[in-house]
Amino acid sequence: MKSVFTVLMLWLTPVLYAQKVQPAEEFWQQLQQLCGKSFEGRLKPGISHPDFNDKKLVMHVRACEPGRIRIPFYVGDNRSRTWVLTKENGMITLKHDHRHEDGSEDEITQYGGTATNAGFADMQVFPADKETAERIGYASGNVWWITLKEMVFSYNLKRIGSDREISVLFDLSNEVPEPPAPWGWVE
Repeated sequence: MKSVFTVLMLWLTPVLYAQKVQPAEEFWQQLQQLCGKSFEGRLKPGISHPDFNDKKLVMHVRACEPGRIRIPFYVGDNRSRTWVLTKENGMITLKHDHRHEDGSEDEITQYGGTATNAGFADMQVFPADKETAERIGYASGNVWWITLKEMVFSYNLKRIGSDREISVLFDLSNEVPEPPAPWGWVE
């Protein structure tokens, strides 16, 4: 015969689980706390990238809307890149919006992937999706991940089966002035 406590716990477990904030939601809430703020970054030690070396790297969590966060990423004077994160059904998607100076879309844009599970409260992983594989065949082995740990936001890329690797670290304890609008930005 089951005890009253056991019966009560069996009955309450789904309710308690439903009330617990899931890791993807915790990650999303942390990211939203950065809305409106800008931070300077640097390549992770040991990482080199010809587009990023010796350039000022800045991220600006510029727009937070229900279900969508847009983060322009500035590389020197180049304002072509925006990371677009969306949240739907408890899962987060990362896309890369690339623009030309006149605001038109770059030929290579809107690529990325959706987390395949709830991830962690401090890290979300985005393997390349089918759309990315069809648009940019060589990027089908890409895996991106973003971390929010110990006052550091990191944006990372590894292309499976190659030496391609990018890791940019942003110090969240040191805000910098808001940069100008990215190319093609519509307020």
